Parts: sequence; C-alpha cells; structure tokens
Amino acid sequence: MASIYTQADSNTRKTWFLLTGFLVFIIALGWLFSYIENSSAILYFAVILSVCMSFGSYWYSDKIVLGMYHAVPVEHNQNPELYHVVENLCITAGLPLPRIYIIPEMQPNAFATGRDAKHAVVAVTQGLLNRLDKTELQGVLAHELSHIGNKDMLLSTIVAVLAGTVAMLANVFLRVSFWGGNRRRSDNENGNLGAIMAVVGIIAAILAPIAAALVQLAISRKREFLADADGALLTRYPEGLASALEKISSDPTPMRITNDASSSLFIDSPYKGQQKTHWFAKLFSTHPPIEERIKILRDMEV
Repeated sequence: MASIYTQADSNTRKTWFLLTGFLVFIIALGWLFSYIENSSAILYFAVILSVCMSFGSYWYSDKIVLGMYHAVPVEHNQNPELYHVVENLCITAGLPLPRIYIIPEMQPNAFATGRDAKHAVVAVTQGLLNRLDKTELQGVLAHELSHIGNKDMLLSTIVAVLAGTVAMLANVFLRVSFWGGNRRRSDNENGNLGAIMAVVGIIAAILAPIAAALVQLAISRKREFLADADGALLTRYPEGLASALEKISSDPTPMRITNDASSSLFIDSPYKGQQKTHWFAKLFSTHPPIEERIKILRDMEV
C-alpha cells in the first residue's frame, strides 16, 4: 500500500521539523520571559521541561493514554474475531501486528498510539464492538492502522505534549508577573522600555499557547482525512468506514473519562453533543466535520 509508506516518510521529516521548531520556540519564550523577569531560572526551566516532556512523550505516551482509559489487553482466545480482523488488515498493509486493547466504555470509538509500528497499540471501546458490523469494524481498524503506517501517532503525541509545555510555561510567566516578579532594572535602562517589554511578555504568554494549539489542531484534522483515505484504500470498501462514522457520530453515549490532551487521538471526538458548525468553533476542533469525511469517502473510487 504505497500511499501509507509515502506519507510515513513525509511524517517522519515533519515530526523532526516540528519537534525542532517547537523546542526552539519554547526556548525563545523562556529567554523572553527570563529577560523580562530578570531570572535565568525561567530559561533553565523552559529548556529542561521541553526536553523532558519531549522524550517522555516519545517513550511513555502509549502507557499513559492506555492507563488513563483503563484499557485492557486482548489476546487471541479472548476475542478471536477482533484479533483476526486486525491481523488480516496488517498482512494486507504490510505492518507488524500491534497490541490490541479494549476500553471499558460504551461510547463507540477507537484510537491508535505508540512511538512506531513495532510498538504500536490499537484500542477500541466495548461500545464500538457492540455497535458495528464486521465491514464497519474493518473500516475503523483500517483507519487506525493507517495512522500507524503514516506514523501519525508519534507526530500528534509530540505536538500535543509540546503545545502543553508552551501553555505551562506561559502560565508560569503570568503567575510570576501577577505576583510581582523581579523585573529587569538597571541604571542605564529606560523605564519605558521595561514597561514595553513587560507588555510584550504578557501578550506573548497569552498568544503563544493559542498559536501552539492551532498548530496541533490543524495537524490533527489533516491526519484524520489522510487516515480515512488510506483506510478506505486498505479495505477497498469506503462505505464500511463511512457507515461506521455515521454510527459513531450519531451515538449519544458520553465518554466517562476523557480530556483535551488525548481527545484528538480518537477516530471521532469523544465530546459527544459538543461539536459546533460555526467556522470559529471549527478552527478549534480536534476533528474535521464528520459530514465532510463521510462525503469524501462516498465520493471515492477504489
């Protein structure tokens, strides 16, 4: 399946480009905040935090997410039908068999995670297994395996973690500023310049997390369209995934456990009933509109 591996090479380059760019951005923010507050500790904190969270997300992101949702591993004898569907799709896609987990939630949903294809995980909710027929289940699992083939999981996880780091650093600066930090002063420094730099710092602290979040969300939406297309090519039956997306999106069952950091991993937003159609709301949405995804799938010729 050539489209998966072409996109995988592109995503590898994009991952390292974004990782480098985010680290430079975080360090630059740390320098600005440390300059304004006249405290090198802020810069050291920014560098250490960004490096630790980047490597932590690379090595432990799958364990963190699986633990968050109380996912349990599935062996062949426990659910042979699910196991065989994943196994057959992996053979077709030329991918190693990922670990398979079931999330004890009744909302139909699924996600893939892991740092690479050899350490990948596919997790489905119990509600998904209850609601979908075999062709629909194949469509969803092909979508998730396409995320693995395209190395989307690592890309999205790193971007999510670094976006959170930007927000954390900005929050630290705003708190220090609010409580009257030790702003830079010297005999030859203009007081007006100090005030301007303080304002610039506050504006940066407010806008930087928004910009980082918009980058994260734009990547999340794009990767869903790509995984839909590659998943449909893998099964050679786009209608299976289109029908599954209809059932998933129309099911009103809430997810008992979820959060903003991991919601973009799922095939559809776990925040049922909270998706809006206004253009401004779409800008901050983790997933593209389900109607657009279904239309594209049904217009495909495979």
